[in-house]
Amino acid sequence: MINKISESLQAAVSDIHDGATVMIGGFGNAGMPAALIDALLEQGARELTIVNNNAGNGDTGLAALLKAKRVRKIICSFPRQVDSHHFDALYRAGEIELELTPQGNLAERIRAAGAGIGGFFSPTGYGTLLAEGKETRLIDGRNYVFETPIHADFALIKALRGDRWGNLVYRKTARNFGPVMAMAAKCTIAQVVEVVELGELDPEAIVTPGIFVQRVVPEGKQA
Repeated sequence: MINKISESLQAAVSDIHDGATVMIGGFGNAGMPAALIDALLEQGARELTIVNNNAGNGDTGLAALLKAKRVRKIICSFPRQVDSHHFDALYRAGEIELELTPQGNLAERIRAAGAGIGGFFSPTGYGTLLAEGKETRLIDGRNYVFETPIHADFALIKALRGDRWGNLVYRKTARNFGPVMAMAAKCTIAQVVEVVELGELDPEAIVTPGIFVQRVVPEGKQA
């Protein structure tokens, strides 16, 4: 019997290893898997490469992971904002590496990994520092930059509901990066508000099929 429900948040992240590349869903706090991040903080993995839209807000979630100096590198599109003080301090001290990627390119690089595409040409970033060292090409009179896919060892995402097969539905804008990250990681771990029985999710409403999800855990399920 296929049953992807993890016994606890701690068990779900127990094998995330030092040096792993971890995608974390969310657009700011919307769709951020805060409970899984807290479990990862407790678990202790270090030297992580994090792929996220931004670089943490305030003192919780991803920002707490940065504050604890567990992150070696971050790949994101929006590293600085009014409350990104932990990232700012680490970056100014030279204690974290930043790979800045425009938001559309970030989403497409993740999607390309999940789709098995070796890369793509994008006009975004041409003629800027972001294009340095990358292949460029003139296509139909417009200049493009070659972007490579982003693969991950793990993806931590948040969904509204999931079943034991790993099928997921999301709540409105909390969907954001979750579906593409689930496809681009070797192991996708979904924090859900509610686990439902098989058949309760309308097949036409399922956004992420269970084939892309390895673990599902209710957000309040502690060890």
